[in-house]
Amino acid sequence: MKLSKETLSVLKNFASINDGMVFRSGNILRTCDTQKQIMAETKISETIPSNFAIYDLNRFLSVLSIHDDDTEIELDDNNKAANLKSGRKRTSYKLCSIEMIKNAPEKTIQMPSVDVSFSLTSSDLDSILKSAAVLGSPHIAIRSDGNKILVAQLDSKNSSAHSSELEIADGNGKKYNMLFRTENLRMIPGPYDVSISFRGIASFKHTEKDIQYWVATEIGSTNE
Repeated sequence: MKLSKETLSVLKNFASINDGMVFRSGNILRTCDTQKQIMAETKISETIPSNFAIYDLNRFLSVLSIHDDDTEIELDDNNKAANLKSGRKRTSYKLCSIEMIKNAPEKTIQMPSVDVSFSLTSSDLDSILKSAAVLGSPHIAIRSDGNKILVAQLDSKNSSAHSSELEIADGNGKKYNMLFRTENLRMIPGPYDVSISFRGIASFKHTEKDIQYWVATEIGSTNE
């Protein structure tokens, strides 16, 4: 098994969500943070031959980086180690039991309902996250007065903190203020279709790559 650059890029993103990673047989990869606030799923071009787990995904990716791009990954007979081979170089990377990875999801999340939907361009997402970083905003709010949808960067618990907002779409007549922790919006850059359920969850589906994220809303979210 060889991992493409695209898959390695996704795994690097997944490592920012959960240190550990469960690889299940097939071509679907999923991860979830330890607090169950963000889940991600992607379809890859490779086929995983059997179930195995890596305790420290960042370290595994670093080990892969000391090999050539055409590194072959072979699992031993009892899935206790991943053997990396490239040219004359060989590395045996020890695996862990699947039970050691907290909240490793086995199934796709199903949205309970969709109350709001809109498209988010790559440049708008980049602007939102950059603004939050520059302002030090711990929260991002997707809000509407019914006429316009705005995305704001703010501290929901401190009205004296710096804030910014960006108008992104027309509203659908519903009024709401859905809060998210900025640190939970760890998506791969790009354009997304966004769907929000007032029951406390939002879906961010990349429109150019086969990857999707589900993010829980925060306490303080409101809707009318």
